[in-house]
Amino acid sequence: MVIKKEKNQPLSGEALLNKVRELGNISKEEKARACGYKTVTKQGVERVNMMKFSNALIDATGIDLDNREDYNSRGGRSATYRVRVQSNGNLLIGTAYTKQMDLKPGDEFQITLGRKHITLKQVVD
Repeated sequence: MVIKKEKNQPLSGEALLNKVRELGNISKEEKARACGYKTVTKQGVERVNMMKFSNALIDATGIDLDNREDYNSRGGRSATYRVRVQSNGNLLIGTAYTKQMDLKPGDEFQITLGRKHITLKQVVD
C-alpha cells in the first residue's frame, strides 16, 4: 500500500483574511509564506507565489474584477463588434453578442438591408 503525503493547501476566503489581519505589520512576502503561498523547487529553493496570494486576497474580499457573469466563464476572445462573411456566404454572430443581448435559441429578427449596412431588429411576440 502506497501512502501519499497530502500537500498543504494555502489559506483562502475568510481564513486567509483573518490570518493576514493576525500577522499585522510584517512584509507581504512573509504574509504570503505564512498563509501557505510557497513552493520548494527541485533544487530546494523556496519560492513565494505573490500573484496567487494577491489574487486569493482579492477573491476573499469579494471584489469581482472579471465581471464573469456577462461573458463566457471559460475566457476566450472579447467582442470586437465586427464580423466577416464566411467563405460559404454566411454571416455568423458570435456567442459573446448573443449572451450580451440575452438572446435564446429560437429568437427571431427582422433583417433590414441598407446601402452599406445590415440592421437586425428583434421580433417581439
